[in-house]
Amino acid sequence: MSPALSIPSGLETAVEPAQVAALRLAVVVPTLNEEGNIGALIERARTALDLEKIPFEIIVVDDDSSDQTAARVEAIAAQDSRVRLIVRKGERGLSGAILDGWRASTADVYGVIDADLQHPPEVLPSLYKAIVSGRDLAIGSRYAQGGGTGNWNFVRKFLSSAAIWASWPLFRRGVRAHDPMAGLFMVRRECVENIPFQRQGFKLLLDVLVRSRVRSLAEVPIDFGLRTADESKANMGVGIDYARLLVRLYARKLGIGRG
Repeated sequence: MSPALSIPSGLETAVEPAQVAALRLAVVVPTLNEEGNIGALIERARTALDLEKIPFEIIVVDDDSSDQTAARVEAIAAQDSRVRLIVRKGERGLSGAILDGWRASTADVYGVIDADLQHPPEVLPSLYKAIVSGRDLAIGSRYAQGGGTGNWNFVRKFLSSAAIWASWPLFRRGVRAHDPMAGLFMVRRECVENIPFQRQGFKLLLDVLVRSRVRSLAEVPIDFGLRTADESKANMGVGIDYARLLVRLYARKLGIGRG
């Protein structure tokens, strides 16, 4: 695998203010029963982006949570027009939620971050600046130099590594990522528009890496944190959905499926 493209030191001073102002950012937050995390996530994301004067909107796409997730977002949106809520009825799935959020925005850069605070919102400006500096895709990477997976046990690390190894042959030269299963990333809208990505499952980034018009990427190291509230959505179904996505992408690569 080719080495990850990391963010060069001094990037913050290399980006002109006019460049920053030219690209509008939409960060999609897919949620399902995240009332214990969503308020802190939005507050930390807004603070980080405001400090860098980045023009943004935050779109929370909620899969009809049974808790007070939607109510908490509505209360924040009533005070800040840059925060929006979309509630999906009768449909579940993280990838589909992200795609619906992107479709609802006309921003120049699309982003995604999980609501569970395992991704540090403070890294959002670094991902954005990687895009502004010329990359098509920027990934918050656990496996780039300087990143980490926190307190994962051996089994979880092994399964994660095996899933990544299984995806390597799918990548195009120059668009190979150390962490193709990341749930924190940004991409230029022009690179993903009008592409029918797989709506089922939890690993949209892999589909983007294989099927989009992305030609360059950067990986910004992150330390994957602990969930602070509510329950993890990771289960056997996530693994099954990932396997189905791999089969679909390999079939497309081999020309034996529509993908």
